[in-house]
Amino acid sequence: MILDLHPDLRIEKRRFGREGAVLLVIDNFVAEPERLVKKALLAPFSSGGRFYPGIRAKAPPSYEHFLTTRLQPLLAEHFGVPSCPLRLSMCHYSLVTTPAAQLALMQRIPHVDSLARDGFATVHYLFKGKHGGTAFYRHRATGYESLDELRGPEYFRVLEAESSGPNSPAAGYINGDTELFEQIASADGVFNRMLVYRRNSLHSGSIDRSFIPDANPLTGRLSINSFIDAV
Repeated sequence: MILDLHPDLRIEKRRFGREGAVLLVIDNFVAEPERLVKKALLAPFSSGGRFYPGIRAKAPPSYEHFLTTRLQPLLAEHFGVPSCPLRLSMCHYSLVTTPAAQLALMQRIPHVDSLARDGFATVHYLFKGKHGGTAFYRHRATGYESLDELRGPEYFRVLEAESSGPNSPAAGYINGDTELFEQIASADGVFNRMLVYRRNSLHSGSIDRSFIPDANPLTGRLSINSFIDAV
């Protein structure tokens, strides 16, 4: 499968929070996105692991190649990444399928994908229903909007204490302000929109109470999620 950029690609650079983190919102990302959805129908989905609330399957190799070549200039321009090859440590189709009442604690709060400051994450929305987007958060007790090796120990120590207290996260997906976290930015889930942000930002999918888990790639909350590093 040969992929190319959409002829009407649009890029918006946003900054959010007190830390001024960068979020790229790329609309009309890939030409003929429906082909990626059709590929997902044949993909062998399996458990996404203990942290992801759903199932995953490896994205096509052609998509991985497309990302590493087409995103490099954008990372250089908007994030100041040196012009060098990119490597994907993850590139998966993802479908949220876990009912809200069955979420583990760490699935009910914002998370980071890495403590490294120089790694990037992308979310490419491939659904047309109203399944929510992605939001970014500030931890109220520490004031942290992102984590690294220095902040991590204090954050997880405070979070552990909070999780056993009266403000322990309620069952369900986080979707807005809570006693422990303040939402500081969000982007809607729009078909063929891609978000690009640093992996150490506290973030979560925005999924409201009306969400019904669906394992069908044609009708469920399908996306392609990737982790990107400069080589």
